[in-house]
Amino acid sequence: MAQSQVQIGKNGVTANFISTLENHFKNRQDVKVTVLKSARTEKEKIKEYREEILNKLGKTYSARIIGFSIFVKKWRREVR
Repeated sequence: MAQSQVQIGKNGVTANFISTLENHFKNRQDVKVTVLKSARTEKEKIKEYREEILNKLGKTYSARIIGFSIFVKKWRREVR
């Protein structure tokens, strides 16, 4: 199954963005979140987005940053 892709724009991580992510996870185990130029001023902002996404999704998700993308993965059990 192909990887799903979502983008973060200048509004950042909103409730609508989180619900869109959750809908993508109904069909797939991992989603690539691309951070657009309008949403980032420095590299540190991407780390903040990752933490915010993980806090809102819950403990069964993990994420890693590669370049200007955040790869979010859903697990069956809690991630420590």
